[in-house]
Amino acid sequence: MLKTREMLTAAGTLACAVGIGFIMQSGDTAKQRYSDVATANAPAEIPPSIVDAHIASAAGTLLEVQDITLTSAQTDTSDVIVTPETGVQLSSASALVTPKLDTPVPAASCEISAAATASKGAMIDVELAAPCMPNEHVTVHHNGIMFSQSTALDGSLSVSVPAMAKEAVVIFAFPNGEGAVAQVSVPDLGQYDRTAIQWKGDTGFEMHAREFGADYGQEGHVWAGATRDVAAVDSAQGFLTRLGNKSALAPLMAEVYTFPTAMGTQDGIIDLSVEAEVTLMNCGLEIEAQSLELQGGQVKTQDLTLAVPECDAKGSFLVLNNLVQDLTVASN
Repeated sequence: MLKTREMLTAAGTLACAVGIGFIMQSGDTAKQRYSDVATANAPAEIPPSIVDAHIASAAGTLLEVQDITLTSAQTDTSDVIVTPETGVQLSSASALVTPKLDTPVPAASCEISAAATASKGAMIDVELAAPCMPNEHVTVHHNGIMFSQSTALDGSLSVSVPAMAKEAVVIFAFPNGEGAVAQVSVPDLGQYDRTAIQWKGDTGFEMHAREFGADYGQEGHVWAGATRDVAAVDSAQGFLTRLGNKSALAPLMAEVYTFPTAMGTQDGIIDLSVEAEVTLMNCGLEIEAQSLELQGGQVKTQDLTLAVPECDAKGSFLVLNNLVQDLTVASN
């Protein structure tokens, strides 16, 4: 961690009644650490006979007009039909009415469905189809992790979720009680360790992983400003997945750090910490979060309630060093 000129302390409590040690970094130090990263309807179809007549007229061909009978206006109005073969004829208006279809057009299906596929890095690629739920808020659940998302204009949603169980179940829940479930096996999950932090609203929480002694801002520092992607596992490196739609009302958010422990190429420690920036949205309030740690196939959870300093500390960062456990990696 970078040297600081000022260190402050604040009070945090865990629901499981264990002590959490943290410091608050403020002023020029916080700026130095974080300043490098910003984050009619359709027109009616024209009858072919009218089109043919229009084309012929435009080419300079005169249509022969014959057998015209003029009548006074009647309640049964007639329309003129022009064809190149017959010239001008009078016809009842009912002749132009679109015939009624014998077979009704079936209504679009409103069935909600979801399908899941296991992918690289023990990730789950999930596809949701909800044709009657366009641009709708939906909550995604998976083995303790919950986050908010929104469907597209056609009611679809594609999302990749870090698996937290070998026999994975992903649930989509809409506010009206409807939803869908997808299941998939993730056989390679045992090769990875995962640590997650989740919260509600704009509370400023962040997950930080510093791999094998890396300092803040260096190559091995993995966080929301330098997440890497799943391809990092090919080089025995970790990556961070951020879940949730921050623009939703009171969104459920989560961050998950993944490391390919079984593919380690060096011995060492990955320092994990959870941090919270003091902002105008959380200053002077109590904020809550939950951690989930998947190690050795088991998930451990821990709840946190944290008292944020007053607003004159805006821009400082609370560093929670003991909320999540560091990872010990051995070369294989």
